[in-house]
Amino acid sequence: QGRTPNPCVECNRHIKFDKLARRARALGFDAVATGHHARIVATPDGPRLGRGADDAKDQSYVLHMLSGEDLARTRFPIGHLTKREVRRRAEALGMRTADKPDSQDVCFITRADGRRAFLERRIELTPGRVVTPDGAVVGNVPALELVTPGQRKGLGLPGGGPRRYATDVDLAAGTVTVGFEADLEIDALGLSRPTWAGGSPPEPGSPVEVQTAAHGAVRRASWEAGDRVRFDRPQRRVAAGQSVVIYSVPTEAVPQVVLGGGIAEPV
Repeated sequence: QGRTPNPCVECNRHIKFDKLARRARALGFDAVATGHHARIVATPDGPRLGRGADDAKDQSYVLHMLSGEDLARTRFPIGHLTKREVRRRAEALGMRTADKPDSQDVCFITRADGRRAFLERRIELTPGRVVTPDGAVVGNVPALELVTPGQRKGLGLPGGGPRRYATDVDLAAGTVTVGFEADLEIDALGLSRPTWAGGSPPEPGSPVEVQTAAHGAVRRASWEAGDRVRFDRPQRRVAAGQSVVIYSVPTEAVPQVVLGGGIAEPV
């Protein structure tokens, strides 16, 4: 489909906080504790998901789908610690995992294997043409499935001249459209399959903060009717299929929490 899904989000949604959680309840356990860098914030509306103390390791983005009911049965015992503090405590306890390398975003694809080999064993990859917005063919790619909007390398483009980037992948047409850096800028983004911690989205016009990658920059925006956000400033295009997470705007009195999220769609 030419989309870029987020497998870590779907693993949490369907495996860790669905099948594992249901299995734990069936065995008589009250809650499941995980090693995620996130915190549970008590609010007048019930528990809400907050960021972990370690900004560089915060995992609230990949946990955004958790409801208040899910959080009531979940514990994040290291959410108030930095990764360095966790390693220090593990070393003091003599744990062999104290110096274990950090996990990778896509844990089931090894560096030695790579995305292409992983996909080739499961689907037939589709070669495609690289075209300009007016349809001129300027290159070829061996596999459309390996191209993501914003990508610059691996597009078969001749060197020299201004840098060009993939701006769209159309699997049905067999094309990758390329443009310049300015063509990657967007001022609004739609959401499909939205989930909300409180059961309903923010009021239209509400200020929010938006994150579109696990460790990506946080952008100020306004929530709009029709399940979309409008950024205060233009930002780089987000690949369709990626997760978009909506956060409250923190204040001195009220900590930031996850309001909800969904799947990125162009508008």
